[in-house]
Amino acid sequence: MADKKDALILWFKELGMDDVQYAGGKNASLGEMYQNMAAKGIVVPNGFAITAHAYNMFLDETGVRKEIVDILATLDTSDLHNLQEHGHKVREAILQAELPEALKKAIEEAYIELNKLEGQDGDDMDVAVRSSATAEDMPDASFAGQQETFLNVRGDYEVIDATKRCMASLFTNRAISYRQDKGYDHFNVALSVGVQKMVRSDKSGSGVMFSIDTESGFENAVLINASYGLGEMVVQGKVEPDEYYVYKPTLREGVTMKGGEPEFKYRPIVAKSKGHKEIKMIYSMEGNDPVREVPVPEEDSKQYVLTDDEVLKLAYWACLIEEHYEKPMDIEWAKDGINGKLYIVQARPETVHSQGDVNVLEEYLMKGEGKVITEGVSVGSKVGQGKVRVLKDVSSIHDFKEGEVLVTEITDPDWEPIMKIASAIVTNSGGRTSHAAIVSRELGIPAVVGTKNATSLLKTDQEVTVSCAEGEKGFVYEGDVPFEVKKTDLGELKEPKTDIMQIVGDPSRAFDFSMIPNRGIGLARLEMIILNAIKVHPLALLRFDELEDEKVKKEIEEITFGYENKADYFVDQLALGVGRLAAAYAPHQVIVRMSDFKSNEYAGLIGGKQFEPDEENPMIGWRGAARYYSEEYKEAYLLEIEAMKRVRNGMGLTNMKLMIPFVRTPEEGQKVIDILAENGLKQGENGLEIYMMCEVPSNVILAEEFIKIFDGFSIGSNDLTQLTLGLDRDSGLVAHIYDERNPAVKALLKQAIETVHAAGKKIGICGQAPSDFPEIAEFLVDLGIDTMSVTPDTGLKTWVNVAEYEEKSGK
Repeated sequence: MADKKDALILWFKELGMDDVQYAGGKNASLGEMYQNMAAKGIVVPNGFAITAHAYNMFLDETGVRKEIVDILATLDTSDLHNLQEHGHKVREAILQAELPEALKKAIEEAYIELNKLEGQDGDDMDVAVRSSATAEDMPDASFAGQQETFLNVRGDYEVIDATKRCMASLFTNRAISYRQDKGYDHFNVALSVGVQKMVRSDKSGSGVMFSIDTESGFENAVLINASYGLGEMVVQGKVEPDEYYVYKPTLREGVTMKGGEPEFKYRPIVAKSKGHKEIKMIYSMEGNDPVREVPVPEEDSKQYVLTDDEVLKLAYWACLIEEHYEKPMDIEWAKDGINGKLYIVQARPETVHSQGDVNVLEEYLMKGEGKVITEGVSVGSKVGQGKVRVLKDVSSIHDFKEGEVLVTEITDPDWEPIMKIASAIVTNSGGRTSHAAIVSRELGIPAVVGTKNATSLLKTDQEVTVSCAEGEKGFVYEGDVPFEVKKTDLGELKEPKTDIMQIVGDPSRAFDFSMIPNRGIGLARLEMIILNAIKVHPLALLRFDELEDEKVKKEIEEITFGYENKADYFVDQLALGVGRLAAAYAPHQVIVRMSDFKSNEYAGLIGGKQFEPDEENPMIGWRGAARYYSEEYKEAYLLEIEAMKRVRNGMGLTNMKLMIPFVRTPEEGQKVIDILAENGLKQGENGLEIYMMCEVPSNVILAEEFIKIFDGFSIGSNDLTQLTLGLDRDSGLVAHIYDERNPAVKALLKQAIETVHAAGKKIGICGQAPSDFPEIAEFLVDLGIDTMSVTPDTGLKTWVNVAEYEEKSGK
């Protein structure tokens, strides 16, 4: 349209995704959402774009374009001094020039009109002024914070000044370097400027969300980050924000709209973690700066920024935006502290995982141990090594050499020229959506952010290994710690007939592990979630007032901060952990083994000593089913049941099944099944299956009786071996006798499989025997076992070996 092509101002209501050439990527996207998403309940603050045509008119009518061409004629981006000098000259040329009168008048009139439209008296409404480049958000050319944003801008004079500063930001040092590296002509990229009504998140909170997991590329989760104050703190990485994951498929099931608000049948928040949130950005009423940073009160920093209802609403909006754009999205949101409403203030395509090759599995595996110097949030899943270079600020980037490990307080776009030549990046500040995280992900470089102390603990020229290959925590090790990189072409893998499943106990790695070929989780280890996430003995929470140790009481008070009923903490954390596992592997089944700690292991939990007996041999003592119905422990078991109900009924994750460990007699098995039914988990209801660990010889001898009670067996080869051979697997004195390949053990395996199959039910095995001993895997295939569950690091090997053996043997 000719009018758009020649317009100096275009309102969001006039813009859509076809208008990138006129208004740049950000503004076109804001217009697209403003026009199309309101009907779905998504609120985008109003605003207008100062067009790319206006930018070109400014360059041409003032003679600034020719000036820039002359300045850049001697540019050398490989020389950082040269780059800085030329960048400064270009920006000064833009800032010193006056906007043409026609453009100045158009901006003033649009700003006054925005004031009127938003019902604001006078002409000094607070707005955000943002750069929007015509090529900025191309899928292969994204880069965090490539141009500027100015917040709490008031009055037409300030809006015009911010507009010029946005135009100048198209020629920051890193933007010049970036375009040069990507092969863009500097004038093929034009700049539009967005002027948008501010959301008063300075009085509440804001953040970033992705409709895909940014670390693993898992597509069925929304990742939301939240912190107090204006959103720049999260984007710049100056705070460690709260983090939430929401499972998209069940979130969208049964949504109804009531009074314009979504109501949810399921509430699948599958992960929540509190960030430190030590500072926030608010409006400033002092001096020339429109915003300032202030400390967050300690009580506030201990709370979550968002309620669960707000988390679900934002995640739902992310799903709707992704559906509209038909691609994974990177979205900025804000909550107005005056009217309490949520808003979307930006959305752009997510450009790292959406461009990745999903057919190649790349695994970085640590092969040795090292001394941990510091740790933080891991970004990506790679490992980097090199000499440390500690830089206090960006003025020292000339000292940085290719292949070094960049260590600094925080990064912003000015660091880009050296970030791309670093072997790894380590920062004191920031979270998973900070500038350092986004850029390192884009570059494929490991980063550990939010360490708090890296710049004081790490020294320049020190050799280190930076590992992001061990879950949500990233580690910086002393020296060169051995690691290997495994690449597998998943497109060429044969499918085994036997279901190869995984043994998983760490929910934080579930999205990553689910990318390894699998048919679900055959053993989800509940006790690992209790040990690592909950840390407290359940009876110490239930009987908190009876605790005798004041130090333990204080520790539990700190851990359960915000929980009036301390037992709710146990249920919440357990449900989150199991929910994340079930979400990661859906629609495959995830079989959760109810807790199987021994009494000495329970005693090791905080507050555990007071409630646990001192047993001579805990391995064959008070464990498994015997605990669940005992008067001394039953109330703690009911907390586990409550958490499992929340996963199945509250989150809608009915792919989660249950498994009972260490059932010595059929009568015990029936007692446990009855307790589950009495408390809302009835076998067969809503597809609930309950399996039994087959790990005591009586389970095999009386298999016909046990299989009448349970839906299937999973052989626990570790316990079955030790109890068949009459040895303690924790004793080094008899360790040489322990062997799953012993004929007695194999005879029991055969008998169990044949009995269960004769009853028309399924049986699997969980343990390392099939991966450690290929002959055991082949023996089990010959017997027709239904599933084999192994740890994720051996899953691929077992998958390949079993598929090859099946083909060779004609099974």
